[in-house]
Amino acid sequence: MRRISLAQTFMFLALLIVILALGISSTWLALRGVPLGDFRGVALTLAAFISIYLWAFLVYRSFLFLMPLKEGEVREGSRDEFVAQVNILFYLVLFNSLIRTHFLPVPLLRLVYLALGARLGRNSYSAGAILDPPLTQMGADCIVGHDAVLFSHAIEGRRLSLSAIRIGDRVTIGATAVIMSGVTIGDDAMVSAGAVVTKDSRIGPGEIWGGVPARPLKRSAPLG
Repeated sequence: MRRISLAQTFMFLALLIVILALGISSTWLALRGVPLGDFRGVALTLAAFISIYLWAFLVYRSFLFLMPLKEGEVREGSRDEFVAQVNILFYLVLFNSLIRTHFLPVPLLRLVYLALGARLGRNSYSAGAILDPPLTQMGADCIVGHDAVLFSHAIEGRRLSLSAIRIGDRVTIGATAVIMSGVTIGDDAMVSAGAVVTKDSRIGPGEIWGGVPARPLKRSAPLG
């Protein structure tokens, strides 16, 4: 694993200071004239928490708009490494605890993933963790089961690479399954609970995969 440099840390800290300043000041401006009574402290804390995360989404997406993540091997010392490491800091400090909590309802978690850049089709939800939303694409009517994990990065010693996960329509990913970087899953496919789909695997339309490592088991019955 590569060390996160001082320049990358300073960039993240500068963005974090901006987020905190915007979150706290906007909360104060919005609620300074509101009579909150005995619950003022609780209300201000909750409002500030929500405001900080809303600004965090906006600042994070703005950062990625100006310096987007790029698929492929990330060379040491490159601009792409700088972006990838700052992205990692956003998740380690701000977003990981949010998306890994079981407190957020699944429909609200969908909104969080959309805010972080995931492309989720109509009626698609994840009760698991999507660790790289900007590099995750999912079609319509998909479900990711409880505690499943999807990640589009691969860390192998000092080698770091990024490769998007692309999922078709009506795909089911079972609870605690692991989907690694570069995986493509076709329409109507299923990944069984606890399966580990290794990186760059191609799951065809209608196929059912399971096991560790995952392998084709059979094709699902055609719909209708």
